[in-house]
Amino acid sequence: MSLLFSPLTLPSPRGGLTLANRIVVAPMCQYAALDGEAGDYHLMHWGNLLNSGAAMVTIEATAVLPEGRITPGCLGLWDERTTRALGDVLYRARKLAPPVPVCIQLAHAGRKASSALPWNGAQLLSRAEGGWETFGPSALPQLPSEPAPTALTLEKMAQIQQAFVTAAQRAQRLGIEAIEIHNAHGYLLHQFLSPIANQRGDVYGGSFENRIRFPLEVFAAMRQAFDGVLGLRISASDWVEGGWDVAQSAEFAKRLKALGCDFIHVSSGGVSPQQKIALGAGYQLSFARAIRAATGMITTAVGLITETQQAEAILQAGEADLIALARVLLYQPRWPWQAAAALAGEVAANPRYWRCLPREAQAVFGKVSGGQR
Repeated sequence: MSLLFSPLTLPSPRGGLTLANRIVVAPMCQYAALDGEAGDYHLMHWGNLLNSGAAMVTIEATAVLPEGRITPGCLGLWDERTTRALGDVLYRARKLAPPVPVCIQLAHAGRKASSALPWNGAQLLSRAEGGWETFGPSALPQLPSEPAPTALTLEKMAQIQQAFVTAAQRAQRLGIEAIEIHNAHGYLLHQFLSPIANQRGDVYGGSFENRIRFPLEVFAAMRQAFDGVLGLRISASDWVEGGWDVAQSAEFAKRLKALGCDFIHVSSGGVSPQQKIALGAGYQLSFARAIRAATGMITTAVGLITETQQAEAILQAGEADLIALARVLLYQPRWPWQAAAALAGEVAANPRYWRCLPREAQAVFGKVSGGQR
C-alpha cells in the first residue's frame, strides 16, 4: 500500500485531525494582499490549491502585526478588518472544493520586514518608498548595506507575543483547523534562535537556553489560546559555520514537543547572506530525518521534492511523515492527482472536475468521486 496515500492523524487538544493522505501544501507567499487584506487573487489561488488533491492546504505567511509583514503585499491577521477579509475569501474558496483542512502560517518578519516585492529586488524599502521601522533581537541588519533594525525591548516582545496569541484566536474563530508558527527562513523567531542575528546581553541572548526562550514562550502562549493542531516551521540549519544547526534544532524540537507541539516542518536557511546551501533533490531530508529520529514528532519534509516515487520513498524510508509541496504545485496544480494515478491512491476534488481525467486514471479517481455517469 502506498504510504503517500495513507491517512495520518495529527494530534490536537480537540482530539486530532485526520489527513486523507500525506501531501500538504506548503505556505507560499504571493504578495497579493492590499493593506494586509485577502482579495480576489487569493480566492482563485486558494480554490485551486483546495482542489489539488493535497490533504491540507497551508495559507502563506500571515503577519500578526502590520510591521511584521515581509512586504507591503503580504497577508495580515492583525485586526478585525484583515480578519474579515481573510475569513470571507476563505469561506468562498472552501465552498468551491471538497472538505480539505486548512492551516495558516502565522509570522513576524523581524529585521527582514519592510522589503520590496521580490521581483523588484527584495531590498528594504525606505520610508519614502512606503517602508516602515523594523525590529529584531539585536540591532544587526540582514545585509551590511541595510539599516539596522531596532533592538526589541521586553515590552515590545510582550506585545509581539500577544499579537501571535490574538491572531491564533482569530484563526480559530474563522474555522481554520491548524496553525504553523513561522520559526524559519530568517524571520523574527528564527532570528532569536540564531547567534548570527541574536547578540543580546539579557536572558534572551547568548546561550542556547536563552536564545530559544522567546520562541518557546510564544509557542506556549499560543498553545494555551488555540485548541486545534499547532505546529512549527523551523530552519534546521543556517548553513553558516557557527550558526544555528541541526543538533540545536533537534534539542529545540524536544522542548516544543513537551509543550504540546503537534508537528514540525523542517526547512533551512534564510538568516544570513553568507549561507552556503548544497541544493539538490531532497537537500533538506537529512535535517528532517535527524529531528524525527531525535523526537518522534510528526515531521514534514520539504524542498525540491518533485517526483511521485521520490515522495513515496521518503515516507517508506521513515525520513518524514508528511511531504510538503510548494512551487511544484504552482507549475503542476494537479500533481497529487497524477501521483494517485501512479500509486493507486485516492484524492478528492470538486465533482465538476471528475470528467477531465485520462481514461487510464478514471478508475483510480472514481473510487473517490463515487464514479462517473
